[in-house]
Amino acid sequence: MAKGREQHQARLAHLSSFGKELTRRAKSKCELCEAAGRKLAVVELPPEPREPEIERCLMLCDDCAQAVLEPKRFQGGDHWRCLAQTVWSGEPAIQAAALRLLKRQEGSQPWAREALETMFAEEEVETLAGEAD
Repeated sequence: MAKGREQHQARLAHLSSFGKELTRRAKSKCELCEAAGRKLAVVELPPEPREPEIERCLMLCDDCAQAVLEPKRFQGGDHWRCLAQTVWSGEPAIQAAALRLLKRQEGSQPWAREALETMFAEEEVETLAGEAD
């Protein structure tokens, strides 16, 4: 039991070491909804690789972190319209996270369906987006 806790703590410390670089990349805003002035945290795009990789990490507010990490509790709606712009990000992890969230609501939100129809994603992003769903 203690070994698992130690491994988890080591993983969190490793993720924390990405904080400064991700904060700079995010310009101190949530990388999905662009909310400023909110507490941000480093979030790994599920499924977690064996070793943390900065390329799979995002700097997110609590609402977006919950949406990414807890897909069964995700509630779509107009709040997520920001994803129609975010999906065009130059960062594959950000684009993949936005793509996942858009796909979760394409059946109920016409704007999400339209965003998916008009976007283009590289194969790497499509693969990353499909890994958890």
